[in-house]
Amino acid sequence: MKYFGTDGFRGEANKSLNVYHAFKIGRFVGNYFSKRNNGNGKIIIGKDTRRSSYMFEDAISAGITSSGSDCYLLHVTTTPSVSYVVRSEDFDCGIMITASHNPFYDNGIKILNSEGEKMEDFFLEELEKYIDSDFEDIDLAVGKDIGRTIDFTYGRNRYIAYLIQTVTKSFKHKRVGLDCANGASSAIAKSVYDALGADTYVINNKPDGFNINVDSGSTHIEALRKYVVENNLDCGFAFDGDADRCIGVDNEGNILDGDSILYICANHLKEEGKLENDSIVTTIMSNIGLYKALDRVGISYRKTDVGDKNVQRTMNETGDILGGEQSGHIIFSTYANTGDGILTSLRMVEVMIENKTDFVTLTRDLKIYPQVLKNVMVKDKKQALKNENLNKKIDEIKDRLKDSGRVLVRASGTEPLIRVMIEAESESICEKLTDEIIATMEEEELVVK
Repeated sequence: MKYFGTDGFRGEANKSLNVYHAFKIGRFVGNYFSKRNNGNGKIIIGKDTRRSSYMFEDAISAGITSSGSDCYLLHVTTTPSVSYVVRSEDFDCGIMITASHNPFYDNGIKILNSEGEKMEDFFLEELEKYIDSDFEDIDLAVGKDIGRTIDFTYGRNRYIAYLIQTVTKSFKHKRVGLDCANGASSAIAKSVYDALGADTYVINNKPDGFNINVDSGSTHIEALRKYVVENNLDCGFAFDGDADRCIGVDNEGNILDGDSILYICANHLKEEGKLENDSIVTTIMSNIGLYKALDRVGISYRKTDVGDKNVQRTMNETGDILGGEQSGHIIFSTYANTGDGILTSLRMVEVMIENKTDFVTLTRDLKIYPQVLKNVMVKDKKQALKNENLNKKIDEIKDRLKDSGRVLVRASGTEPLIRVMIEAESESICEKLTDEIIATMEEEELVVK
């Protein structure tokens, strides 16, 4: 698609994603559901803490109401809360304004269907056509047909209550650190943990419109690692800007990425007899160490393309109840239809409590292999991947690694890049083999210099 990638329409605010785009998105969505529901379209909007999120909220809201639908505002909230409210409060769709883990000057627009899942491609394709068309293609509502903008903070509070009621154990005496990335979880996460009785320690929960994700959150885990160790905490969890990702830290400061979280939760569910199909869904980016560990405990796995949307689609098809990405998008379909960072952290603490142990013990049989990923700008992605000598080099390295590593060479979905990833028993081997593949690409004149 031209605008909507695996995680919505994203770009630098008022440059590649501007206020006119936002208004037209609102116009299309409002008109679509107004016509479908005989003038009773209901759309919910949430936003993260970026300065530009307020501007985009106003523009989308104006577009929705001018097309005859009603717009409900959750204000600053998380993407998973929008998903929850859409499906539990009978909305036609949800819109989240966020650029996730990107810096403050970027922003994005995610659209969710009435089930709280990423919107279907056919809808987005029609929306993209409208974005590139003239405003006059959709009539403005007039008179009593003009929509309303309605405050719906109540919905965020219902989501907080829902998170609390998913937990069956008291968190009393558990010392938990939370890194809110100065993003959307700043308004939610601490109150959930406090209500469950945890001793809650929070960092990066004072958003100012510009500090979202700055040296904080799931993509800058060093701050939380240091904080957990220095304060002698049992564990810590870092979220991204819209809190649909979670990366954990154990009491020794070791990182628990999405693969570690999948292993811990899948293993526990299987032991409890609750892991449907005794299988989970991963993406092609999951670590070979995860697969080896799952093999040892008798858990099977399915691999999808990168993107939590692909994970969700596969889970719907197979009936698997757990899936996710190495980056921390974890989906527990028993509770939610999208990745939910806070929900993921709650499930992790429950596992720790039920096993009467710590995460160091729960991951002792999981060896995450070193991984090196390098992006190479190329002249033509498709031609690069078809190059005979490049594919020979890739096959040669696969033969050398056998079952002691993994090679993945794939095209970026949005940029003119080839991503070269190697997993092996040491980082030095990863670096060497990655550089060999890139050297072949340079020899074949596939690289932009």
